[in-house]
Amino acid sequence: MQQFDRLTTLIDRFKLTVAPAKQSETNLIVFAAADGTPERAVFCPRQTGSIPLEGPVLFFARVDWSGPDNPFLTALPETVDFDLSHDRDGVGLTQMMLSELTAHRCGAGSVLSRLGEVLIVRMMRAQIETGSTQPGLLAGLSDQRLSRAIVAMHDRPGHAWRNEDLAVLAGMSLSRFAETFLAEVGEPPAKYLRRWRLNLARQDIIKGHRVDAVARRYGFSSPEGFTRAFKKHFDETPMSLRNGRSV
Repeated sequence: MQQFDRLTTLIDRFKLTVAPAKQSETNLIVFAAADGTPERAVFCPRQTGSIPLEGPVLFFARVDWSGPDNPFLTALPETVDFDLSHDRDGVGLTQMMLSELTAHRCGAGSVLSRLGEVLIVRMMRAQIETGSTQPGLLAGLSDQRLSRAIVAMHDRPGHAWRNEDLAVLAGMSLSRFAETFLAEVGEPPAKYLRRWRLNLARQDIIKGHRVDAVARRYGFSSPEGFTRAFKKHFDETPMSLRNGRSV
């Protein structure tokens, strides 16, 4: 059976960096056990400097994952608490991060960011496995059936997806798929797809891509229709964003 990767596109499309930080600027803290080994990693996706110091701290870091533009980041709980006490690989990973932080070797910042990305991916895998009681992307990706449809939309945002196509991917009847998607994700598939397309389009516009090319890339019938949808969603036009000014 084909495997659907629920994280790779989110990581590829939304830049993830991890860097050392002061306590007041941190949103990722790794705590130590009594013997000094890594015990917990705590991540606050939407706030900095708000993690209580509940034990010895190995290091503070700041994770930047494209902020509110990243739908997965905004779907996470306020605090993600990751138990390292029985995770040998996680302990080794955080010890390597600590080594890079303290040894001051050449390229330490780049190595730390890459190791931090691996840690965040491991934390996000655990979140998907745990699921969510609140409607949103995390709940949708945690559902084995819905996740196939969501990943398909993530991977091929310009495709003319119909609910019928997505229901087939999910292995569900059309009515059951629509009902379950709304209940778990909190909005209909078409609305989620449009928001995903617009978020990706915004990234491309910021990079200086042409409006007509972006409109075609993400399945809009015309640049004018794309501009109207973009203005409604972001309260500015693609051209004003591209030119670095607000309307």
